[in-house]
Formats: sequence, C-alpha cells, structure tokens
Amino acid sequence: MKNICLVLLVLALNTKAQEAKDYSKNVATLDTTIETLYSVISGDKGVERDWDLFKYLFHKNAKLIPTSKNEAGRTVARFISPEDYINTSGKWLLENGFHEVELYRSIQTFGNISQVFSTYESFKSKNDTEPFMRGINSIQLMNDGERWWIINIYWMQESEENQIPGEYLPKN
Repeated sequence: MKNICLVLLVLALNTKAQEAKDYSKNVATLDTTIETLYSVISGDKGVERDWDLFKYLFHKNAKLIPTSKNEAGRTVARFISPEDYINTSGKWLLENGFHEVELYRSIQTFGNISQVFSTYESFKSKNDTEPFMRGINSIQLMNDGERWWIINIYWMQESEENQIPGEYLPKN
C-alpha cells in the first residue's frame, strides 16, 4: 500500500512539473514584458486571467501604486502587491471585462534600469470603439542580466483637470 501511495505521489508531482509553464519569453525584452503586462490583465467578461503569468512579471518586492482623489479631494497613492491586485481587482475584471491597450510609450534607460511612461486606453470589451478611461502607467523595470522584472507600476487616470499631454500621445 505504501508503494502505491508513493508511486501516485511521484506521478502527481511529475505531472505538476510537466504542467509548469515556461514564461521566460514573456520577460526576455523590455517590449515583451510590457506587452505581456497589458495582455495578461486584458480579457472580455467571463475570461479568467493567467494570474501565474501576471505574478511572474513582478519582482518579489514589487508594488502597484494607483493614485486617486480621496473624499477631501486630495490626491493619494495606494501601495499594493501583485497578489493584493489580484485579490482586489481580479473578480471585477472577470465580471466586467477589461482591455487595457497601450497607445504610446516613452522609455528612458540607464544601465540595467528603465523608466517607461506608457499611455493607455481601457475598454470593457475588445469590440468597444470608445474607451471608458485613459491614463498613464509609469513602469519601473530592472534587468538582472537574465530577464526583465517589473519593480513598480505607478499610474494615474486622465481627468478633466489632468488631460494627457500631447507628448504622451501617438503622433499622427
């Protein structure tokens, strides 16, 4: 009986190891890392996100930092981990649908660090033609010699008082 249990355990672990996905191509370049970030949070209503891939993008100490206005009208920042983001936003994304599409990107790199200003539009469905929201993601990344890691994403939504400047929009 012990041998049968041991064999079943080994088979289960082997199957799990074979099912482990190789996400290395998603973080091989700065471009693939950012493209993966947008694609992994995007999906129509009822489409489950690949949260393992989402977490793979981030350094273990990474933060997501949304800004907003509090009840007093003051701008505030909220600091959350990738796991916190999944727990607070995952259900909403699944129930409502959400597609974040990059419009424009400005990159500054020094050595192994990069700062990316990435202008986005948000849609509930990939078939929508008008965004319900726009904003700018400030994404800090690090390359450790093997891959790119997202260190922080700090973002702000566009508002009447804070329109996206032309320098961060596509040049047509």
